[in-house]
Amino acid sequence: MQRSETRILTTHTGSLPRPPELTRLYAMRVRGQTVDEVALAAAGRDAVRWVVPRQIEAGIDIINNGEQPRDSFVLYVRQRLSGLGGTGSRLEPADVDNYPMFKRERQEQAAVRFSVSNFAHTSKVIGAIRYANRPLVEEECTGFGAALADNRGRYAEAFFTAASPGIVATIMNNEYYDTQESYLAAIGAALRIEYETIVGHGFVLQLDCPDLAMERHMAFRYRPLSEYLAFVELVVDTINTALTNLPRERVRLHLCWGNYEGPHDQDVPLAEVLPIVKCAKVGGFVLPFGNARHAHEFRVLEKLRLDDDQILIAGVIDTLTNVIEHPETVADRLERIAGAIGDPCRLIAGTDCGFDTSAGNSRVAPDVAWGKLKSLSEGAAIASKRLFGR
Repeated sequence: MQRSETRILTTHTGSLPRPPELTRLYAMRVRGQTVDEVALAAAGRDAVRWVVPRQIEAGIDIINNGEQPRDSFVLYVRQRLSGLGGTGSRLEPADVDNYPMFKRERQEQAAVRFSVSNFAHTSKVIGAIRYANRPLVEEECTGFGAALADNRGRYAEAFFTAASPGIVATIMNNEYYDTQESYLAAIGAALRIEYETIVGHGFVLQLDCPDLAMERHMAFRYRPLSEYLAFVELVVDTINTALTNLPRERVRLHLCWGNYEGPHDQDVPLAEVLPIVKCAKVGGFVLPFGNARHAHEFRVLEKLRLDDDQILIAGVIDTLTNVIEHPETVADRLERIAGAIGDPCRLIAGTDCGFDTSAGNSRVAPDVAWGKLKSLSEGAAIASKRLFGR
């Protein structure tokens, strides 16, 4: 992974606004309507060719395919894993349930939105989990590589996202495996193929692991904290097994408390989970510090130090509000975080989460999202002058 050797580099967390027609096709498919899969795949490839230069124009150094060929950061696995079927169920976040007026407004907004939902459109595990469609990840990597070739020399590095075993396990209800351990092991063994394929194509792998923080107030909301921390430990062990053949400097891990607008007053503190998450054999962490609930938690890194060879991709842009952060605000946040980790060379500026983690579900308008990325770049440039003197 690149480091910020002479200036603060910029990146983001993965999903970017999708063209309206692509979103429409994804939403139709997830609702069971007939969709031309060839046309859908072509629309996804076209969107990748569109989104790569858009990132560069916004000043982003470390770019990806914007997850354009996927309907969701996690539900895409339904086209790649065997053993999935039926319709699953998922608890609402605890903080949403605690505010009934807000919950009603949230449900009303979801009802009129033409989108893909990680709550309403889940599946169940009804058979053995295997990676059954490797050509799909190969095609996605190849398509991204072609878009990069058209922009050679205009970016610093390319990354590629993939769902973690833990988020698949918590979203897809298990009706097949006897134990959670065997269920997670099967998912990890299957996704290992995807992880190794991505790195084999030359990309930095980003594991999307919202489960490592979010599931405390979701799947584990009625259970003791100790049980949740045991789950986090099991997931990290599963991740490490899946990454056995990969150099850790080619992997970064994203943790968050859920990319939804809500109170978030039931979120588990970062200090509770980070000691376990730090055991993941990865070269960097993508952590959210741009939102009002977790902006203060960068201070945790003053005591729970990352390893000397690990980088921090700090979220300094909130992906759930249409307010565009001022570049000076971005710079101030980066300076504070650099002070906490003690080395600006190990800091990269990023976003809290994705801008469209499930197609059509973003709270941020597409043009505002691009404005936020531009402000991220401008703020990183200001911080670079202060931290590097250039």
